[in-house]
Amino acid sequence: MDFRDHIRVISDFPKEGISYKDITTLLKNGEIYRASIDALVEKISPWQPDVIVGPEARGFLFGAPVAYALGVGFVPVRKPGKLPAGTIQETYALEYGFDTLEVHADAIQPGARVVLVDDLLATGGTMLATANLMKKIGADVVGMGFLIELTFLNGREKLIDYPVFSLVEY
Repeated sequence: MDFRDHIRVISDFPKEGISYKDITTLLKNGEIYRASIDALVEKISPWQPDVIVGPEARGFLFGAPVAYALGVGFVPVRKPGKLPAGTIQETYALEYGFDTLEVHADAIQPGARVVLVDDLLATGGTMLATANLMKKIGADVVGMGFLIELTFLNGREKLIDYPVFSLVEY
């Protein structure tokens, strides 16, 4: 199935020159959304993860149902101040400034096999920061899966230490 047919592209959003990939058109179609989850599960299953990890917020939309389908846990990675228990943080550079992600310090057992799942691979910064959080916990990142990859941004170059796949490339 070509999921590209179910992703709306909006020119000049959120600013001029950007070609925004709107996944709400895929999400609202139950059959297509289910097919996208099934496709992610098919690619991730051979990695035999113990846990699926998804960064805020759209990583939750794909990571949680993948975890459910695989019968494994799901761990959210959040912006600071969103998690109630003790956390560890990772700050990373953006084009203009910095951002920080955090996860509960006890979210994953050391040595656990984790797969990171998100809707979009752009520059790779968010996923590299998420992978670094997993290293701090002592988890083993065995792969990363995405619905969409913006290949012209070369995000995979930051993620060369990990197996990476995407279902749709732009």
